[in-house]
Amino acid sequence: MEDLPYPIVLDILGKLGKASDRNSASLTCKRILAIDNEHRQSIQVGCGLHPAYEALMSLCFRFPNLKTVEIDYSGWTAVLGKQLDDRGLSVLACHCPSLIDLTLSFCTFITDVGLAHLASCSNMQSLKLNFVPRVSGCGILSLVVGCKNLSSLSLVKCLNVRSVEWLEYLGKLGNLEHLLIKNCRAIGEHDLVRLGPGWNKLKCLEFEMDCNFRYTKAFNKLLILQCESLKELSLVNCIMGPGRGLSCMLGICEALEKVYLEKCDGVGDSDMVALASKSKRLKSLSLRLSPDFLTLSNDPYGLTDDSLKAVACGCPKLEEFRLAYSYGDFPFFSYLTLDGLLSLIQRCPIRVLALECVYFFNDFGMEALCSANLLSTLELVQCQEISDEGIQFISRYPLLTALKLSKCLGVTDLGLKPLVGSKKLEVLMVEDCPQISEEGVQGIARSVSYKQDMSWLY
Repeated sequence: MEDLPYPIVLDILGKLGKASDRNSASLTCKRILAIDNEHRQSIQVGCGLHPAYEALMSLCFRFPNLKTVEIDYSGWTAVLGKQLDDRGLSVLACHCPSLIDLTLSFCTFITDVGLAHLASCSNMQSLKLNFVPRVSGCGILSLVVGCKNLSSLSLVKCLNVRSVEWLEYLGKLGNLEHLLIKNCRAIGEHDLVRLGPGWNKLKCLEFEMDCNFRYTKAFNKLLILQCESLKELSLVNCIMGPGRGLSCMLGICEALEKVYLEKCDGVGDSDMVALASKSKRLKSLSLRLSPDFLTLSNDPYGLTDDSLKAVACGCPKLEEFRLAYSYGDFPFFSYLTLDGLLSLIQRCPIRVLALECVYFFNDFGMEALCSANLLSTLELVQCQEISDEGIQFISRYPLLTALKLSKCLGVTDLGLKPLVGSKKLEVLMVEDCPQISEEGVQGIARSVSYKQDMSWLY
């Protein structure tokens, strides 16, 4: 091993994806250990870091060229020893000059002082904070002032972040491309306006309100003038009635390729029409609805078939469509019908179709999918109007290669029997379907996954 050429050793280490494998290889000889230490670019540490400060210091000396560091204390209890505190972040700032990506999860001992230490990491491009409860907006501001190359920021359950001056500063820098904010109670939709000119550079926005606090954040339409680069938009638990909140984004983002809306109260036909009129490049649309989604809309019918027909006409590149009603909350009545769904499937090049708790989709819908010439993936979850008769149409789908059935009560082994030995499917997943046996799925696809848990029925 000592005589192997340097490039070959690097190639060997590069093919070892797991840190444990690289550690094992490093034990074979001192030369490989030294090369691995020099070229190791990422580490993931957490509860096993003890004593935390000294152990991290040792790792930073051993791996001087770290670019990605993840510190995760999920599952931590006091008996596991003291967590890494602000001093640990000062170690990263001083001894990891190449650091570009940092993730802190469940780090309850980290405060604004620790983030201030990171301000000297001028190469930092990505920061993820997942439940770091003692960090405030002041700490984030001190970091972004120093890390001017920051292009990705994720905040999840950072309950103490109240001020958003950091967002305004990031907007002025104009480098932010990915912004994720989830369940940060004090940050509402109206705060996103502070990004200002930064909207032009933003490519991905994921925003989720805490469902217990969203109604206290009701407000009028946001003044977001331009977001020319935005390609991905995900909104959860937001208020989107006509003329309110983030609904304006659906009508001004021409570059959108992927949209995900979950439990966004008040979303209506006018929002979908606006989306269809602007987003000609849209490739993926996901809607997860709940019974309250009608409550704030000026349109008493909320989402109707007009929405799906508008998308069908205005989004000629749509390849993925997902429609779901929240688990356990399926309304007795839906203004969306099979007619609207089929118009979307027939006019757009749909390759992936996923339906959950969509009770209006039945055997007639399964038959209509025979004309979906590009459909390759079909996912059906709790679609109880589908029977064996409908499932048998799958053998006539031209390009279908992947099928998922979950919690479908009307499908039995008999419905899947025509697919046995046909070699049509590459992947079959069957989960919690009480009338489908493990023997009944054998020989249907090259890769078969079968799980059975009936607890959801009770």
